[in-house]
Amino acid sequence: MNTLKNKVNLIGRIGSKPVAQIFDSGAKKVRLSVATNERFKDKKGDWVDNTQWHTVIAWGKLCDRVEKILDKGTEVVIEGRIVNRNYETKDGDKRMVTEIELCEFVVLSSRRQETAKA
Repeated sequence: MNTLKNKVNLIGRIGSKPVAQIFDSGAKKVRLSVATNERFKDKKGDWVDNTQWHTVIAWGKLCDRVEKILDKGTEVVIEGRIVNRNYETKDGDKRMVTEIELCEFVVLSSRRQETAKA
């Protein structure tokens, strides 16, 4: 193995409508949240659902596809990479954020498709 890759693959549901942001430079970014679920039995034998929320960002032309296709409740496969960034709040507090920078996505199903089948 010559190089190690920073690669993430998730299957989950979109938590809310993607939010677009256009910067002074003209660059465009879309932010969305994706929920992944794990189900397992605890020590007592009871089923436990564990939901993790992931912040996903997309840049450039991919933003248009995200805005057009993805909506709250859509089940999606996300491929991207983990990005850490630091910033300072207005009060001077330093913060670190971990996000997934989207490279590609595939829609598995949408809420509209599921309601139409029922």
